[in-house]
Amino acid sequence: MLEPKITKNNGIVISALRARANFGRLLQRVEKDTRGLVIEKRGTPRAILLSIRDYVRLAAPEPEILRAIGEESRRKRTNTLTSRQIDRIIKKVRAQKTKPRNTKRRKRKPRESSPKN
Repeated sequence: MLEPKITKNNGIVISALRARANFGRLLQRVEKDTRGLVIEKRGTPRAILLSIRDYVRLAAPEPEILRAIGEESRRKRTNTLTSRQIDRIIKKVRAQKTKPRNTKRRKRKPRESSPKN
């Protein structure tokens, strides 16, 4: 079947050619073994194949971060905004950022000096 290399840290490395030829089996393997595979091309690591479970675990924010975000949202009273309201706010801010600013400065008229008494 597959003749993967096993690295020092127990990771599995497989060539891109073998990965392409055995993709279905690799998908089953990453799901079953719950560890990713390193795919290399010409001896250079190019990609990682992870199960969706492992990806979500790596990509999802930590519960403490989510808790802090929720507390800040309640403090700022933004926790009751609907998606439509949030979209309007984003649209308004983006419109303000893209408005062209007048880059030409007005020339000041020279002050007329008043005669001193």
